[in-house]
Amino acid sequence: MTETTRTPVAPAGAAPEDALPGRPAVRLSARGLTLSYGDRTVVRELDLDVEDGTVTAVIGPNGCGKSTLLRAFGRLMKPTAGTVLLDGRPIHTVPTREVAERVGLLPQSPAAPEGLSVADLVARGRHPHQTWYRRWSSDDEAAVEQALRATGTFDLAERTLDELSGGQRQRAWIAMALAQETELLLLDEPTNHLDLAHQIEVLDLVRELHLTTGRTVVVVLHDLSLAARYADRLVAMKDGRVVAQGAPTEVLTEELVQEVFGLRARVRVDEETGAPLVVPLSRHDFKATDGV
Repeated sequence: MTETTRTPVAPAGAAPEDALPGRPAVRLSARGLTLSYGDRTVVRELDLDVEDGTVTAVIGPNGCGKSTLLRAFGRLMKPTAGTVLLDGRPIHTVPTREVAERVGLLPQSPAAPEGLSVADLVARGRHPHQTWYRRWSSDDEAAVEQALRATGTFDLAERTLDELSGGQRQRAWIAMALAQETELLLLDEPTNHLDLAHQIEVLDLVRELHLTTGRTVVVVLHDLSLAARYADRLVAMKDGRVVAQGAPTEVLTEELVQEVFGLRARVRVDEETGAPLVVPLSRHDFKATDGV
């Protein structure tokens, strides 16, 4: 069993300013979190802190609870037990508008009405800031333009989503999330169904946005090498629980890949980035390696 990297945990309900000495600031966390779909439990008694000002990548096999955890962090799913804390407050006690102003969630395979333009999509990110007494303003206009420019979609603003490539569509959806102007950004498999070039394009964008705005990002990724390359921290999940967490060089080991994914692999150091690089082994490699 891989030993989980642990940091001191503040008591449930403690505000960030009450965090233990030397512990990184945390705005979003889970305590004893259990999540279920009917009688099927997907996440079990999970404790996790999302460190402020980091890109955290959640990795694990299909069905381990990664996307379900993100839904709970975005208050789209109510826990069976335990709680999600936002600034030390149970997130389900925080007003919906306040959550939407603080936490942005981009789900897997988001859907939009046919014929919707990029500009109209990104403008939807401003909905949490609208009320009956506060309509569209110059601040909203500026936020949309800034999001379009930051994601390289300004020149695509009048085109419909149907006209865009996969990478362009993902950038448009990320622009919508940016226009929401939240401190925390949750991205569920933003590289899903993209070819390698577009995966790099989207992850470069996520990293640049983090570096330029200081946003805290939690992203679910399947590609282990890309997760290690772009994230400050990795959280490895299996069977609804956190198995290991910490810096990529601490978490991504050959033993962990075998334990979590049931995959024999070699973990090397990427000469370009210094990040761990996972090289899967096939059955033929097993024979060569084992001398059979």
